[in-house]
Amino acid sequence: MSDPSYIIGIDLGTTNTVVAYTSTDFQKGRRPEIRIFNIPQIVGDGVIEERNHLPSFILIPKEYQVSKESLHMPWNKEEQFCLGEFARDRGEELPDHLISSAKSWLCHEMVDRNKPILPWNSRKDQLKMSPVEASSRILCHIRDAWNHIIAVNHQRHRIEAQEIFLTVPASFDAVARDLTVKAAQMAGLSNITLLEEPQAAFYAWIESNGDKWRETITRGDLVLVCDIGGGTSDFSLIKVSEHEGELVLERIAVGDHLLVGGDNMDLTLAYTVANKLAKNGTNIDSWQMRGLTHS
Repeated sequence: MSDPSYIIGIDLGTTNTVVAYTSTDFQKGRRPEIRIFNIPQIVGDGVIEERNHLPSFILIPKEYQVSKESLHMPWNKEEQFCLGEFARDRGEELPDHLISSAKSWLCHEMVDRNKPILPWNSRKDQLKMSPVEASSRILCHIRDAWNHIIAVNHQRHRIEAQEIFLTVPASFDAVARDLTVKAAQMAGLSNITLLEEPQAAFYAWIESNGDKWRETITRGDLVLVCDIGGGTSDFSLIKVSEHEGELVLERIAVGDHLLVGGDNMDLTLAYTVANKLAKNGTNIDSWQMRGLTHS
């Protein structure tokens, strides 16, 4: 593979996916400029706009619920589903047709993560995806959006030719990591390096502080990074040591996999509202409960 034109970071989040990038063509001694990639997506019925993040939701509606024309993207007019802001918002009204938190399913040992099981507990005639495919579809959207905007006239700028860092929870086991790599490969992304999310957060803190970070932490310090996300809470312990006069950072411990995050907060709020409604004599069914959880 030829030398990449860009280094790209993809935060494949449970709730939102964000892409940052920098050019490899920068002067030595100067800090490279890091930019956020604004992702085109459907934000309303037939309306496409760019956003600085892509909600990690996939809506697979029936045609009578959302017209096929409303799902058209500039690079694909044949899809039966959509991703992003419209998928999330319209999915509140169509919870049986909405895939959310696909990333959390990648580490679910009690299900076959390669089988089409999502949306979970949806009707038998509903088009479904596996957690791996759903994750890959999100990355496909990133791939197509990037190539449509950045690489439209430059083949060497296509995302497949770039160096990509893809984040995963530090507590992901080997199987979940392999499935994440598989999802990326299904999207045509092969030059992938997995980066643990707490470490990515720590690197971002270092970058934002410039050289001043060396004044904040010293040799022998232990830094606990707490990353509370949409589906998981991640804890990493980083040791600060010294080698030949330079500070060295080493991740020495990772917390157990903990499926506690924004999803749990949504569920807690939904059950709180449902209980209050029940006390007032109004009981909601499972379909309404799923809609309440996503609202």
